[in-house]
Amino acid sequence: MKKTQLVFVPAPGFGHLVSAVQLAKMVLERNDSFLITMLAISNPFDGTISKNTESLASIHTEIRFIEIPETIPAPPPEALAVSPASAFTSYISDHKTLVKDTIVNLVMAHNPAPIASVVVDMFCTAFIDVSKELGVPSHVFYTSDAAYLAMTLYLSDREDKGEPKFSPTDPDYIIPCYSNPVPYRVMPLLHTDVEYEAFANQGRKFKDSNGIIVNTFSEAESHAVSALLARDDIPPIFNVGPLIDHKGKGLSGSDAVKRDEILKWLDDQPEKSVVFLCFGSGGGFDEAQLKEIAIGLERSGHRFLWSIRLKPSKGKLQASFFDNYGEILPQGFLERTKNIGMLCGWAPQVEILAHKAVGAFVSHCGWNSTLETLWYAVPIITWPLYAEQHMNAFQLVKDLGLAVELTLDFRRDCPTAFVTAEVITKAVKTMMEQGGKLRNKAKETSEMAKKAVMEGGSSYVALGNLIDQWLGSKP
Repeated sequence: MKKTQLVFVPAPGFGHLVSAVQLAKMVLERNDSFLITMLAISNPFDGTISKNTESLASIHTEIRFIEIPETIPAPPPEALAVSPASAFTSYISDHKTLVKDTIVNLVMAHNPAPIASVVVDMFCTAFIDVSKELGVPSHVFYTSDAAYLAMTLYLSDREDKGEPKFSPTDPDYIIPCYSNPVPYRVMPLLHTDVEYEAFANQGRKFKDSNGIIVNTFSEAESHAVSALLARDDIPPIFNVGPLIDHKGKGLSGSDAVKRDEILKWLDDQPEKSVVFLCFGSGGGFDEAQLKEIAIGLERSGHRFLWSIRLKPSKGKLQASFFDNYGEILPQGFLERTKNIGMLCGWAPQVEILAHKAVGAFVSHCGWNSTLETLWYAVPIITWPLYAEQHMNAFQLVKDLGLAVELTLDFRRDCPTAFVTAEVITKAVKTMMEQGGKLRNKAKETSEMAKKAVMEGGSSYVALGNLIDQWLGSKP
């Protein structure tokens, strides 16, 4: 069979890279005539490109990985403080020449097979221009939810019409992609003019692509998907999710030992009795908040597994692990909870969510984590921290009825607002003792997710349509 090439350019960050790899794997499972190259850009905040790329390349030998040279300086801390989205977008844009040269010299020169598309991450829209310069199509891979995709397009509409930016004194907004009025407080990404404009520009740029691939399934976000389908000014939308790495990366050494310890502990717990707390790679807290979480968990009386991290240091996005729990948590906490709780640093999240002992997930509501918990029918307790997580949490609680609200609020004057033990205890007890309706809804959504990716399902059909478009684009 004649070969066709695809070039993926994921955004820096392990979650974005893993999602891109999952999409590439799914494409190859459906049609092995593609040659897929993954271009990896250095993460300016932790410098983990080589480690992550090597780890994935050793597992996914069917995909060719190329690291983009690390010659672009990281955004300065002061720029990140003013506008993380704008600073990050500028950092990506500065790679345009490097990405173009890599495609020409290491992809096109390496193999004469035509390139069906350059598949760029939602934060890498600068490379749509690169694909145009090379005379090949481009597709956006949107690693977040359909509702926030529709939101960025809505922002571009508002900007183009000259409408005012959002203000804290405005009444709740009626936005087509959400079925409930949206309060200003759950849109922290849009609280400054520069951030608002950055996402509006992103939405505007999406329209220059040949298609938008979304890591969601239509049944989960039917209202947002309908809002997208109602538009006639955007490229085709392909909802191909949920894309989940069920196997995870190969583990060895201390990680393998930790994984086995965690799963053994879960094996000894009653079914659906454990509250799992995990907040993503950037999800850490200061010592005062960690103490308060501990008090809240202990007062709830429920079993817990807590992936615990300190908040990132200044200028960093990665939260840090620590093991001197007794020096930070309340005196006697470890002894009093030794029979009902387990603390860990790194955690094999997918395997934990899949375990029958887990009954609830206190989550930052990052989209990858949200899809994983929906797949495994674990109801969510929302604790969003940054990025679009507050909007995800709002949708989960208000629009989809799949979560209990621990907190949705965000204040720019206090972005890590303190959450009291009483609030934590109440949310945990509400879910674990009165969450039957949410559990049933989670189970229904899980069944829909699994049907979506099966033959004949909505995501299965969407992926087939995408592949047909790619193959039809060959000269």
